[in-house]
Order: sequence, then structure tokens, then C-alpha cells
Amino acid sequence: MPAPQLPAIHDLKSQAKRLRTVLNEWHQPASHSAALELMAAQYGYRDWNSLHAAAGKSEPPACPYQVGDRVTGRYLGQSFRATILTVQTRSDPTLFRVTFDLEEPVDVVRFDSFSAYRKRISLTLRKDGTTMEKTSDGQPHMVLDLIKV
Repeated sequence: MPAPQLPAIHDLKSQAKRLRTVLNEWHQPASHSAALELMAAQYGYRDWNSLHAAAGKSEPPACPYQVGDRVTGRYLGQSFRATILTVQTRSDPTLFRVTFDLEEPVDVVRFDSFSAYRKRISLTLRKDGTTMEKTSDGQPHMVLDLIKV
């Protein structure tokens, strides 16, 4: 019987890729399509096409960002107010490429004798409003307040 909660398709493909790598390391050569078929069997489906169809029925997370939204947050530790100019979905449905037009430019350099101000910033955000990229002190490059202004 198929599993009630399936991973997203990109996660299933990643699992198949890791499986294929391990099998090849164990001198059990497997093609990518064979690894996909093995993933289907693991989840209780007769073949990859059936698993793909079942996993594709799950709804991707809704994008919390909309063009024209006015938002606040911190970028490189500096508070900002901005308008969202563009939103693009990524191959990973939990990530979104977002372009912001800041009301006031922020200095993107932390050096006393040099500055570089940016008014327009494009980065990839998680659904929670943070970037995966972090500064040297471990803080996300951007943290959005989830309350729109």
C-alpha cells in the first residue's frame, strides 16, 4: 500500500540520485531510471510513473510573497522598508527568488573606510522570510518581518 505522505518530487529524485551513487560505490551499477524504479518500490508503487503522479498531486507551499507587497526586515543587520518588485519560484518549491526595492539604500560593506550602498536587492528566501546564506557571525543575510506594511 502506498505511503500516505510522500516527499516532493525533487526530494524523491535526490533520494534516487543518492541511492544510485551508493549502489555504484558498492560495485552494483545502476542507471538513474533503475534508481527511480527502486524508489517507487520503496514507497509501495509499481513504477516511477505511478509514484511521480502520486507525489505530484501534493500541493506545493503557497508563495507568501507577492509583487507590490511592502515589507520590513533586516538585511545584513540593517533595518529596511521595501517594496517587492519580482517573485520567482525555484525548482525547490520551498524557495523563492525575490527582488526588493528598498526605500533607503543599505551599506552592504562592513568596513569603516569603504561603503557600497544598495537600493535594489535580489535573493533567495525561504517561506519563513530568511535566507540560507549567512554572514560570518551566523546570521541570515536577510530576515523579513512576516507582517506586511
